[in-house]
Amino acid sequence: MRRIRAIITGRVQGVAYRASTSRAARTLGITGWVKNRGDGGVELEAEGPDEQIAALLAWCEQGPPAAKVMNVAVIELAVSGGERQFEIAF
Repeated sequence: MRRIRAIITGRVQGVAYRASTSRAARTLGITGWVKNRGDGGVELEAEGPDEQIAALLAWCEQGPPAAKVMNVAVIELAVSGGERQFEIAF
C-alpha cells in the first residue's frame, strides 16, 4: 500500500481535471481526495496498492483532454486507511 500527495500545475482548473481524476481513481480502486488550490493548481491525496497509485500518477501527467499539465510533484505519506472512497474536496 502507498499514500501520496501530488501537486499538479499547468492549465488544470476549469478543464474538468478534478472530476476526471476522481473517476480515474475510483476506477482504479483508490481512496483519497482531489481539490483546487488557490494558486491555480490541483492537489490530491491518494491511497491504494502501488501499481494503482503509479497508474493514477501516470494519468495525472496527462489529465483530461483540455488540460495542459506542466508538473506533477509527489510527496510520499504514511498510509492511513481512513477513507472509504475517492472524493472531490472543496
